[in-house]
Amino acid sequence: MTDALKFVAACRLPTEWGVFTMHGFEEPGGQEHVALVMGDVADGLPVLSRVHSECLTGDALFSQKCDCGPQLKAAMQAVQQEGRGVIVYLRQEGRGIGLINKIRAYQLQDKGLDTVEANVELGLPVDARDFMLAKHIYDHLGIAAVKLLTNNPEKVQTLQQAGINVVERRALQVGENAENERYLHTKADKLGHFLFQE
Repeated sequence: MTDALKFVAACRLPTEWGVFTMHGFEEPGGQEHVALVMGDVADGLPVLSRVHSECLTGDALFSQKCDCGPQLKAAMQAVQQEGRGVIVYLRQEGRGIGLINKIRAYQLQDKGLDTVEANVELGLPVDARDFMLAKHIYDHLGIAAVKLLTNNPEKVQTLQQAGINVVERRALQVGENAENERYLHTKADKLGHFLFQE
């Protein structure tokens, strides 16, 4: 269904990290996604970019259970410093399992399970996100190559398989605290994220 991802509208979005243009996209089922764009990203040169999956608890409620909010802020700051880039913001809460299932998973984590074990216990995928959505957004924006802000090797691989030329991966190691230390180590040990060794 991602083949029918449709561009809807764009507007100016002033932020703490400068003025972005926010592009809105809609899937056939009604799910909405956005891209925050700064500068000319369709000039053929590699574009600094982050593909960020929605995290209400981290992005908006300042949860310390994850590193999502600090990563989003750091990515926006990096784009500002570069003067050019795009944040692809995908509405795929909880690595694609949804907000309520994420709360259920958090409940199990409160009892001692890690983030992977909690999803498995609930009969849910460890990661249900669709990074192909980013390919359609990049195509709309005229982006052929990216310098990707991520610690997740699967994002690099998936975007490359989708036809995006990832010419560089830049680490985004921010937001570690006492509450999320086990979570980050689980991402590194079980999901292969590049953390702690760079």
